[in-house]
Amino acid sequence: MRVLIVDDQPLVRGGFRMLVDSQPDLTVVGDVGDGVAAVDAVRPGLAVAGAPDVILMDVRMPQMDGIEATREILALAPQVRIIVLTTFDLDEYALEGIQAGASGFLLKDARPEELLDAVRTVARGDAVIAPSTTRRLLSHLVSGAGRSVATTCESADGPGGRSGSAGAVPPGDGLGGTGGSGGAAGGAGASGGSGVPGADVMVGPGGVVTSAGNDPWRDPRLQGLTSREREVFELIGAGCSNAEIMQRLFLSEPTVKTHVSHILSKLQARDRVQAVVIAYETGVVLPG
Repeated sequence: MRVLIVDDQPLVRGGFRMLVDSQPDLTVVGDVGDGVAAVDAVRPGLAVAGAPDVILMDVRMPQMDGIEATREILALAPQVRIIVLTTFDLDEYALEGIQAGASGFLLKDARPEELLDAVRTVARGDAVIAPSTTRRLLSHLVSGAGRSVATTCESADGPGGRSGSAGAVPPGDGLGGTGGSGGAAGGAGASGGSGVPGADVMVGPGGVVTSAGNDPWRDPRLQGLTSREREVFELIGAGCSNAEIMQRLFLSEPTVKTHVSHILSKLQARDRVQAVVIAYETGVVLPG
């Protein structure tokens, strides 16, 4: 697995290089000090060591910052996975990074094993967001509707359920999970709710709070989802991991992975983070 390190501080680049190169399955193919050089590293004809599979991207850099570099890199090489790294736990960096197409956001003070797990996680198509950032990131996505943000899959237990901790993304499961072909009580979307906690919301499959007013499933992006995929998508939006959705819907792991793959393909989402963004944008999952 090839990794490119992008940071304007040589000592930071050196530390990351030593850490990544210490792993038998990871190889650093280069380290550069600004966004322009990072874009050149994936540009056809300029990349000298082969295009990276994963990029560790700093935010604040000269010439071109990490957010703009992320946009340009993914325009040139959409298969590349990018983890945005920053010293600052600021919501706008995470939000802009995810909107630019990054598959992850971590703070530089993350433990070494967390960083290595994050690289492997995004490389296999999952996504990683710093737990301290997830709740507020989703708050930004729904702030225009005057809503408060949901917590985690634990808070999808239904009215009166546990409040949970804010938005951790388990390495290996990514943000969200899968499900689909059996065992769920109730139908998909607003039509299959099991309770009415308020005038504008209902409780859908797995206790996920969904819209009962404007039908979110009329959104063109969601038209291709089957009823089972809608159930799974709601749980993905609630932040459920693969294991959690397997437990809720009584599914096997292969079934879980199949449903996730189909949903991401139909939504044209790069990963689970992008799917969660769509779930909140469309109102499929309402913060509660």
